[in-house]
Amino acid sequence: MNICIVENHITTLDNLRLLLAGEPDIRIVSCHQTAEAALAQVNWEQVDVLLLDLGLPGMSGLELIRRINSQHHEIRVIVHTIYEDRPSVLDAIRAGACGYILKGCRPSQLITALHEIYEGGAPMSPSVARTVLFEFQNMAREQNNATTLQNNVLTLRERTILQYLEQGLTYKAIALRLSIAASTVHTHIKNIYGKLHARNKIDAIRKGRYHNII
Repeated sequence: MNICIVENHITTLDNLRLLLAGEPDIRIVSCHQTAEAALAQVNWEQVDVLLLDLGLPGMSGLELIRRINSQHHEIRVIVHTIYEDRPSVLDAIRAGACGYILKGCRPSQLITALHEIYEGGAPMSPSVARTVLFEFQNMAREQNNATTLQNNVLTLRERTILQYLEQGLTYKAIALRLSIAASTVHTHIKNIYGKLHARNKIDAIRKGRYHNII
């Protein structure tokens, strides 16, 4: 496989050169310390895998991923970085990265990851994989909540009462506005909480706004 390395830290770059130079089936075609240099000098038609850091000077590694993904879909991008926070991981994957390995891993792990991504896999360090897994789980929960909400749509009267709650009206004031008993207002609000899975008035108003109910 032909690899291009973009790594700002010269010592890390030298170490990567030494490590990968000893692999018979890996050929380093180009090494750069900035995204700008890589874009200007690399013949991307010769590159199979791009190994890069996110924390680059000037143009970020994230922007480089976007550029490569938009112009060279066939190139597999693997991130090699110290950043394991959720935004960095998810932004890189959304930009088009197919792998995400944290610096500090064993050399053999990095080499295995390069072979895996070249063969069509998506190698990730364990903590990164957990972040991605949790994100998908959260998305699934949100979709389930949205489906549940759609199946428990507020009635017109309930929407009106929720709007009055948003305006700061008391139960008594709402009852006077609607010419109904305060106990009836209380029943409606209880139903609203149940349908929105809300803990209290503030939570109900927040969820009502989020789902464009009010």
